[in-house]
Amino acid sequence: MRTVTATATAVTAVVAAGAAGIAAGRLASDAALKAPAGRPLPTEPRLTVHGTAAGQITLTRDLASLRPGTYGLAGNGSHAVVGPVLADAPHRPDTVVRRLERVTHGVLNPGDKVWLTPNLHVGTPRTALGLHHRDVEVPGELGPLPAWYLPGVRGTWVITVHGLGTTRELPMNVMGFLHHRHFPVLDVTCRGDPGAPRSPDGLNHLGQSEWRDLDAALRYAVRQGADRVVLYGWSTGATMALCTALRSNLRDRVSGLVLDSPVLDWETTLRALARARHMPDALLPLAVRAAQGRTGLHRDGLADIADPAGLAVPTLVVHGPGDEVAPWQLSRRLASGRPELIALHTVPDAPHGAMWNADPASYEEALRRFLTPLM
Repeated sequence: MRTVTATATAVTAVVAAGAAGIAAGRLASDAALKAPAGRPLPTEPRLTVHGTAAGQITLTRDLASLRPGTYGLAGNGSHAVVGPVLADAPHRPDTVVRRLERVTHGVLNPGDKVWLTPNLHVGTPRTALGLHHRDVEVPGELGPLPAWYLPGVRGTWVITVHGLGTTRELPMNVMGFLHHRHFPVLDVTCRGDPGAPRSPDGLNHLGQSEWRDLDAALRYAVRQGADRVVLYGWSTGATMALCTALRSNLRDRVSGLVLDSPVLDWETTLRALARARHMPDALLPLAVRAAQGRTGLHRDGLADIADPAGLAVPTLVVHGPGDEVAPWQLSRRLASGRPELIALHTVPDAPHGAMWNADPASYEEALRRFLTPLM
């Protein structure tokens, strides 16, 4: 009897441990699979506002608040734009002072919790940039996908698509640049975005299902008269662009790719986001298995898009070693495999999806050189 009781206790403990492991894996995988649009990724630290003055804001001293460049500063109910660090401004050892460009909405009070975001603009191209646009709907496989269309005279369109933690407001960072070069621009949403259909399981598939929404945007552009299309994506949006260029029935219409912070290995990205949620390294395999079980993702699910031999069009990759979410080394490997076709523009000290923010001038110069032959 004692042996039976001990065995039952051991089995119960094993089952309980297994159930706890499964629950931990699901919770950790949520960092990637349930990353809400427009909310910071877990790699982005919360900062405290210590004070504001004319053209200045004082924030908690952190590697994030010391980044070079220009960023959005988002809080609960507020949004502002902050410029470079003001090295000559007086500050305490635990704070940093940056230039406060503008407060878009809300109020910044001492003690407020905020985070840096690549989204400089909020609203629409008309309200944020003064650019004429039309609200259109792209027929997607799950339903209508809201999009912004900015007309232009060129036969080559640029289709932009955001990625993890951002919304279709992110491409407004470069929308003026594209508009002034007379490209028609189609800025699309994907399943799970505000106003767009949810995926059947309610989860983010890190581009491996969402690419079909970008394919739908490509079909829409061709029906509307686009001769050629440049696909321009950030993060998992870059993953979607690669998938579309390789798998779409209209891939012959794709004349170029711009990939900002591309996610080329979903497992590595998922592990990074789970680790940022303080998941112990020993449990990270559970997060991967949970993601596989919940979404059907395979370990080699992005192997084809990370293979430079598969690319057939000129490609600009913009990435940097400061990305904690999508490894820069994979972008470097992709570019080195086809140097005659793939250009890599390296941006130091930039977080995931924010390569433009760290150095807008050099970013736009690389973009200008790449796009000029494709006009």
